Formats: sequence, C-alpha cells, structure tokens
Amino acid sequence: MFYQIARPLLFQLDAETAHNLSIEALKFAPIPSLRMDSAALSQTFAGLVFANPVGLAPGYDKNGEVPSEILRLGFGFAEVGTLTPLPQQGNPRPRLFRLVEDAAVINRMGFNNEGQAAAIARLRNIPENALIGPLGINIGANKDSADRVADYVTGVQNMESLADYLTVNISSPNTPGLRALQDKAALDDLLAKVMEARTQDTPVFLKVAPDLQPSDIDDIVAVAMTRGIAALIVSNTTISRPVLKSRHAGEAGGLSGAPLRDMAQQRLLEFRKASGGQMPLIGVGGIASAHDAYARIRAGASLVQIYSALVYQGPGLARKINRDLQHLLQADGFINITQAVGVDG
Repeated sequence: MFYQIARPLLFQLDAETAHNLSIEALKFAPIPSLRMDSAALSQTFAGLVFANPVGLAPGYDKNGEVPSEILRLGFGFAEVGTLTPLPQQGNPRPRLFRLVEDAAVINRMGFNNEGQAAAIARLRNIPENALIGPLGINIGANKDSADRVADYVTGVQNMESLADYLTVNISSPNTPGLRALQDKAALDDLLAKVMEARTQDTPVFLKVAPDLQPSDIDDIVAVAMTRGIAALIVSNTTISRPVLKSRHAGEAGGLSGAPLRDMAQQRLLEFRKASGGQMPLIGVGGIASAHDAYARIRAGASLVQIYSALVYQGPGLARKINRDLQHLLQADGFINITQAVGVDG
C-alpha cells in the first residue's frame, strides 16, 4: 500500500535516480522481516537450501550494498552484481528507461559498478547471521579488457570465498561483443577456465540470453553439462522489440518486464527439452505474479528471479508471489514445489 502511494513521486524522478534512492532507503530504513518459512516452498538446489524459490535478479544491487536487506524483503536468495574486476562507469546517462504503458524497462547500463575490490570490502563486513538465504555473485568482464576470459577467471578467484554461488554473465547486450562468448568453442574455453580457477566447490551458474537459435541452445546445454555447470539462468534481457506503446520503445539496450515473459517462458521450455530435463534451470524474464512464477516452475525452473516487476509493484512483491504460490501448489495437490518442476516441460 505504501509503495502505491509513493510510486507517483518516484516516477517523477528519472529511473536511475529513483533506483539509487531505493538502495539508500534500504540501507537506512527499518525493514520488518517479510520472510516466509514454508515447507511447501523450501528445497535444496545445487547443494544450497532455499527457503522459497523467488530471488532478486542481479542489476539491482550491483555493488553488493544491501544483500541482507533484500533477503529480509522475503526473497529466497539474492544475486548481486554484475561485478567486474576493475571499476567502470558504464554507458552514458540516460541509460535506464521505464516503459510504463508496457510494464517494461529498457536498460543499457553497461556493467556500471565499483569493481570487485569495493564489493569484497562490503561483503566481508556483513554479519554472518544477517544473510538469511543464499548469496549469489554475478561476475562479468570489463568493457575495455584485452582478455575477457581472464576477467572471468579473476572474478572467480576474487569472489568465490564470499559467494554461495557464482553466475557467469555472458548474456548482457550492453557490452559490445560479450554475447559472442555464447558461441560453442568460445563458451567451452571460458567455462573450462572458470571451473579450473575454483579452489572450492562453489556452484557456478551460467546466465544466457533469450535471443538464441535452437542450435545455440543445444550447444550451450552440451558445453554446460560437459563442464559441470550447476544451473542455467534463462534468461537475460532481449534486444528484440515486440510492439510497444511507450515513447521509449526505440531506446537501445536490453528490454525486460512484461513483453519478455512469453519469450523467456519459451526459451526455458527449449532449454529443458535440449537437456532432457537433466540441467537445473532458473527462470527469469517478465515474471510479475505467482501465476507467472508457477508457469516457469511447471516449465522446468526450480527457482525464479524477478526485478523489473518491482519497479511497478514495489518491495512486497516477493512475499506476495510466495504466498500465492503456496495456494497454487495446494490446488494442484503438490506437497512441495519440487513436485511441480517440469510437469509441463
């Protein structure tokens, strides 16, 4: 209710300013715990215990400033980043746009972050009992890096001791050439070196783009399974443009939110089929309700992540999705969420 009152005021600000203000509010505002403990929603995934399946996607807490506060909002897990070895400013502003009529967002942020050293200093100072769910750290390459694969290796070396899982992000459309790392030979080289760089058994997830051909999907699944990737995150923002109403529809960058939902759902089904149901999946893209999340789970996702929908519905969304998910599971006769994973895939 409070967010619906505050939203018109926030929308008077440009999107990036409002985003930064929300980070500051989480740092200093008292946050009552919205965590839900439910036997129906809990599961073990990639060797980690998740109290519920709804996570916050990376891109919100780029610098690892408020992961414990995010978890208190009712999320089952939080993923910070994308973090690059060196700080970088990203692309020129404006670079973040609300498409209100479409319940969507376009961003061309460009991995803007303060670098891994700054994040390490913050994350090391979080009290151990403050992280009430798994913490994922999303790693990327600097835009001007001479060796992007080496940047991912550095990310593993720098961040693995602080992460419950690491995500290799090669799917952002806002770093030129980055998505080329999804090509089979390049991906195999990257993942071989990433996995070799680990000194402990931190699970590694791979985040992929939705703008893929069937042969790309087959190749990605084959390489990921061969190299021991623990899960695929399907998917990132899209460079495609369905029919949109907003005046910002022509802005360059990645599109997220409601227009991405059907594409992301279809890609998840395709990844499920390509792996024969053997590759664990996390569903992302256009999820704004328990019905959206449940459809992704039934299509094969064990976990889901949200972000853009928070812009329009506010910080109580994770708790609402989890509450409604319980009813959907119960209505279909499932005792635990794991029983629903992939029943439509």
